[in-house]
Amino acid sequence: MARAMKVAIVDDEADMRQSISQWLALSGFDTETYASAEDALKVIGPEFQGVVVSDIKMPGMDGMAFLKRLMGQDSGLPVIMITGHGDVPMAVEAMRVGAFDFLEKPFNPDRMTELAKRATQARRMTLDNRALRKELSDGSTIMKKLIGSSPAMERLREDILDLGQADSHVLIDGETGTGKTLVAHALHAVGPRASKKFVAISCAAWGEEQLAARLFGPALDGNLPLIEEARGGTLCLEDIEALSHSLQARLLAVINDQGTPPETRIIAICNQHAPDTTLEAVLRPDLFYRLGAMTILLPPLRTRGEDILQLFTRLSEQFAEEYGCDAPQVTAQEAAQLLQAPWPGNVRQLVNISERAVLQNRRGSGSIASLLMADNEAAGPALTTEGKPLKDYVEAFERMLIDNTMRRHKGSIVAVMEELCLPRRTLNEKMAKYGLSRSDYV
Repeated sequence: MARAMKVAIVDDEADMRQSISQWLALSGFDTETYASAEDALKVIGPEFQGVVVSDIKMPGMDGMAFLKRLMGQDSGLPVIMITGHGDVPMAVEAMRVGAFDFLEKPFNPDRMTELAKRATQARRMTLDNRALRKELSDGSTIMKKLIGSSPAMERLREDILDLGQADSHVLIDGETGTGKTLVAHALHAVGPRASKKFVAISCAAWGEEQLAARLFGPALDGNLPLIEEARGGTLCLEDIEALSHSLQARLLAVINDQGTPPETRIIAICNQHAPDTTLEAVLRPDLFYRLGAMTILLPPLRTRGEDILQLFTRLSEQFAEEYGCDAPQVTAQEAAQLLQAPWPGNVRQLVNISERAVLQNRRGSGSIASLLMADNEAAGPALTTEGKPLKDYVEAFERMLIDNTMRRHKGSIVAVMEELCLPRRTLNEKMAKYGLSRSDYV
């Protein structure tokens, strides 16, 4: 399941705390409230899984001092400040210190919801990037995350290795949930800039003025603009389609000024555009051709065949270990259902299904079919998925069964032969056919 992002509400007025909490809770946020900055600081640390909404005027530690403490321990934490009428100069100062944005009382609740959504999106991206950076000691580590043996994934890994060595800017496109951010990290990790900074920002998570300041300066929080911070390394622009035409023009000017090879490599990610339009139609033509000289289009999960079963197996094993229970055993019918599902949410949806399947298995109830049905109904009209010959479904299930059994028995050929009732020669032939090696399980 997607990580739940909290909204910490800090205000000394109980009525205000309660009203903000109730409104955001109705909008789908997980809220927690604090009567003072001191109380909030006991809970909110550098890796806080959420964002903060705080009043500026409070007894004891006021909002400005609170903001400075938060920025001191984690400058990537979005803090939305609430100001009284006439406190706009103080709000501007808060933005300079590093506040995400501010609201002036009395404020429109819908505006609060909009800011909270943008702030949580920015926070999730910051935490995801930190987690990825911790895992990346070299490029081979992240390449192992690109699981799958389908032709589409083989080509994707080859493209990453090829384009990673180049200095040109790259444009990554594909349906939501296909792993575009992971591919951007991989392009950086396998190339000559791997030892330099990888800096990422979501263009959809900021207002135009704030985004301009963060990208090109002068940065309101006193830090370097991102185009400077990433100098020598990679600047990843998520949601490039959300960049206004004026900011596209500024970005193009920066690209043109850098020369060849560029001082800062730009990897642009498109996360959303209408199905009947192309990214070329969304961006300025001159910017599109500068960024799109090298393009990676990620394959949707529904076209990746038995990769679906490989991913489901790996993910359910990871979640089973996390929750201290057994992973669900997939039947032939369930394997066919996984392969036939349209997967509108792609790998991100498969992650959610895998975790929920493990939780169901721990309770001893539910089925994978019911999870797929509920997910696809919630997603609306299904994307079409091509039918496959029976032979393909049988082979995919057979590979998954051998793979799972080898993992469970840690590569013991004798134990696998006994459980699957296969002679050694037949097992060896099937493992060779499906690219399975005993050394991977020992």
